Parts: sequence; C-alpha cells; structure tokens
Amino acid sequence: MATRNIVLTSQHGEFIDSVIRAGDYQNADEVIRDALGALQQRREQDARKVEGLSTLIRDGEKALEEGDFTEIDGADLERFLAALAGMLRTRGT
Repeated sequence: MATRNIVLTSQHGEFIDSVIRAGDYQNADEVIRDALGALQQRREQDARKVEGLSTLIRDGEKALEEGDFTEIDGADLERFLAALAGMLRTRGT
C-alpha cells in the first residue's frame, strides 16, 4: 500500500475528527480512502456524462448536415421550449 504525507486544512482535520467521533469511521485512513473512492466515482460519472453529451452533439451535427431538423420561428420558441420541457418531465429526465 502506498504511503503519502498530506497537509490538511484545519477545517478538513476537524471534519475528519468529527466523523471519527461520531463512529462513522474508525480512523483517518478510512475517512480519506472513502473520500477518494467518492471522488473517483464522481469523476467516472462525469466522464460518462461528457461522453453522452459528445454523442448527442455528434448526432445533432449529423442531423443538421442531413437536413433532419425543424426550424422554429422566434415567436414560437418559448412555446416550443415549454412543450419540450414538459415532454422531458413526463419521461422523468
């Protein structure tokens, strides 16, 4: 196992002490490992979101190139966006 020396802010140190006192963790090592695991998980989720957005952008660009789109008049834009938002809410997105 790798050993690292780190310097924490007093706020972080107090937080670590408080979760140990609360009985959530037995020692600072457990707290730090859990925090790093959460960071790793968040970064992986972010990477998946970016890939999903990149796919949507590529799909949109392709649709534009192929003429597969609907033009919306500026006066109808708010109504169109409201309808779109309603559809997304219905889908649970």
